[in-house]
Amino acid sequence: MARYLDVHPDNPQPRLVQQIVDALNNDDALIAYPTDSGYALGCRIGNREGRDRILKIRGLDDKHHFTLMCRDFSQLGQMVHVDNSAFRAIRAATPGPYTFILPAMPDVPRRLMHPKKKTVGVRIPEHVFVQALLEQLGEPLLTSTLILPGETEPRTMGWEIKEDLDHDVDIVVEAGETPAEPTTVVDWSEGAPEVLRRGAGDPDRF
Repeated sequence: MARYLDVHPDNPQPRLVQQIVDALNNDDALIAYPTDSGYALGCRIGNREGRDRILKIRGLDDKHHFTLMCRDFSQLGQMVHVDNSAFRAIRAATPGPYTFILPAMPDVPRRLMHPKKKTVGVRIPEHVFVQALLEQLGEPLLTSTLILPGETEPRTMGWEIKEDLDHDVDIVVEAGETPAEPTTVVDWSEGAPEVLRRGAGDPDRF
């Protein structure tokens, strides 16, 4: 059964955040956690089983674009190649509800990349809890929006996720209200922006 942790939305308790970090690092936990655009599933980058569990829960195949949830722009730049045409626009749009698909850097495990394009999604959330988690974790979080098969919007209620995924995830985090709209996805892997999904972030700026 999944642990249910109620974290303060404005002042996340360091003790609880550290419990989640310890579970991610020591137990290879898979967590369901709130972001600035609905709930997401997350695990450590090196957690192979966690990646497979995310695909199974969401009913996806290996062509799914995973996202690396980054604390800030400098961390994002260690994961993907950002050319000059994209640099200013992406920096101006972050933190916020955007996911950018970019060429992965050599250090990113191949299993996280699109098999043909060698790209990966990255984003910087504007969410107090997620920022606190990423700061204590010290590395990006492998993540995917929590949209279940047959559904079109991300989950927003922690207690519902606990009921439905009690035996599929290890921790469910509650941290205040969570918007239902997913991120706006922008593919910048070919040198020019292409909006793949219109979501919470204003797509017109691209």
